[in-house]
This record gives sequence, C-alpha cells and structure tokens, in this order.
Amino acid sequence: MNIVVSLLVGKPINILIVGIVFLVAYLISRFAAPAKQLQVKPLLISTIAWCSYAVWEWFVLVKSPEANIRIDLLVIWPMLAILSAWTLYRLLQSKSMKS
Repeated sequence: MNIVVSLLVGKPINILIVGIVFLVAYLISRFAAPAKQLQVKPLLISTIAWCSYAVWEWFVLVKSPEANIRIDLLVIWPMLAILSAWTLYRLLQSKSMKS
C-alpha cells in the first residue's frame, strides 16, 4: 500500500500517465480491430476516470497542500481499482470471445 501512496498521492503527473496508458490502449484497440469484435468502451471510461482523478489530485495539491488526511481517497481508490479491474476483465473477455 505504501508503494501506491508514494506513486499516486500528490503526484497528478503519475496519475495522468496511468490515464494516458488507458487512452493509448483504447486507441490501439479502437483502430486495430473492428468495433464489433472488441469491447473498447470500458477503456474509454477508465481513461476518463483516471484523468479526472489526475485533475482532482492537482486541484487538491494546489488548493490545500497542507492536507495530510485524505478521506476522499477512501472512495476514489476503490472505485478506480474496481473500474480498472472491470476494464481488464471486459477486454480479456472480449478477446477470448474473439478466438
């Protein structure tokens, strides 16, 4: 857990990188395979969620840099974890259905 905290808390650039990874995966999936064969909408949803979290983290960093108790992360991190896992599951599921 300390690794996640050190990589994400107060570092909106790192969070944006995760969002960009989802965006690149979305673009590759969207243009490499026909839309009917591969579910790409979950990738777009994850991209939006991670980029929104990056904006939120930047806002918190700018507006309240002294904040050391982050109750908001009790909601944000589980939602992002579930959403990311769901996205990977849907991607793997659609690839297995394609085979």
